Amino acid sequence: MALDGVLTVDQIGKTIDGIASVQRPDGSIPWFVGGHLDPWDHTEAAMALDLAGRHAEAERAYRWLASRQNQDGSWYAAYTDGVVTDHNKEANFTAYLAVGLWHHHLLTGNEEFLVRMWPHLKAATQFILDLQAPGGEIRWKREADGTAVPDALLTGSSSMYQALRCALAVADHLGEPQPDWELATARLGHAVVSHPERFLDKNRYSMDWYYPILGTALRGDAAQARIADQWDTFVVPGLGARCVSDRPWVTGAESCELAIALWALGQSDRAVEIVSWIQRLRHDDGLYWTGYVFEDDAIWPEERTAWTAGAMILATAVLGGEPATTTVFGGAEGYAETGLPVGLAPADVRCDTEMCFDPR
Repeated sequence: MALDGVLTVDQIGKTIDGIASVQRPDGSIPWFVGGHLDPWDHTEAAMALDLAGRHAEAERAYRWLASRQNQDGSWYAAYTDGVVTDHNKEANFTAYLAVGLWHHHLLTGNEEFLVRMWPHLKAATQFILDLQAPGGEIRWKREADGTAVPDALLTGSSSMYQALRCALAVADHLGEPQPDWELATARLGHAVVSHPERFLDKNRYSMDWYYPILGTALRGDAAQARIADQWDTFVVPGLGARCVSDRPWVTGAESCELAIALWALGQSDRAVEIVSWIQRLRHDDGLYWTGYVFEDDAIWPEERTAWTAGAMILATAVLGGEPATTTVFGGAEGYAETGLPVGLAPADVRCDTEMCFDPR
C-alpha cells in the first residue's frame, strides 16, 4: 500500500508501527500513550492496523470492546487506562463497531471471529435504534443517568447510517435477517438527506458539511453541489480542511475524511492533493500531529493521535483502491441486499410507506 508522490510503502509502514506502539497490552488504543480513548477512534485505529495485515492486534482491539460493553449494548464515551472517565453513552461511538467488524471480515474472512462478535454487534445496534426518533434521526447520547437527550447530530447520524449498513451486511452474511434494521436505516437515510431541520445546527463544523457523503447516505448531483457550496468556507489551499469555519485551524483527520468523501464522488485528484497537503503534520515517528494553526504557524494541540494516523491510512487505502475499504466507504458490493441504494439524493427518497413516515 502506497500513495504515489505522497507516501511510500515504508512511510505507511512506519505510520502503522506508530499506531501499534500506542496500543496497550489489553488491546485498547488510546489517542496517544497515556491518553484517553473513545470507542469510535479506537475502532478507526484498529481498522488501520487491519489494513497492514496486523489482524491479531486489530482483533485484540475488538476483544477489548467486547470485554467492556455495557449490558445495554453501549460503551462509555471515554476510558483512561481502563477506567471510565466519561459516563455518557454516545450512540455514534457505539455504532462504529459495525464498520470495523465488517471491514475486518472483508480483509480476513475470519468467520469464527465474526460469529463470536455478532452478539456484541447486535446489542450495540439495538442500543442506537432505541434512540431513533420518529423522524428517523438518532438522538446522540444517553447521559450518565440513562436519560436520552432529545437532540440529534447530523455528523453522528450520517456515521450511524454507514454503521447500520455494515451491521446489515454482517447480519446478511451470517444468515440473521434484521428487517427492523432495514426500516430504521432507510428512515435514518431519509432524515440525513432531506431533513436538516431535524438536527442541531452545527454548520460551523466541517464534519457536518462532508459527513452525509462520507457516511454513504448522500450521492449524485446533490452531493456534488454540497461540496462545491462550502468548499471555500472549509478548505485552505495548500494546508487542508478547517475543523471549524471561523477558526484558522486545519486538522489532519478532517482533511483525510474529506478526501474519502471526495473519492466517493469521483474527485480522486482533489482528494490526493488534500492528503498531500497535510503531510506537513507528519512526525519522524510516522504519527501525525492533530492540527495546525496557520495564523500562528503553530502545531496545536501538541498531540500525535492514533486516530489521525488511522484516518490517513484509511484515506490512502481508498485512494489506492483497496477493496475492503472502498466497500465500507462507498461501494454497494459487500453490503446486505436490503434494497437500500448506496447513496440517496433528495429526489430518490420516497415517503409513501411506513419506512419513511414523517410525523410532521
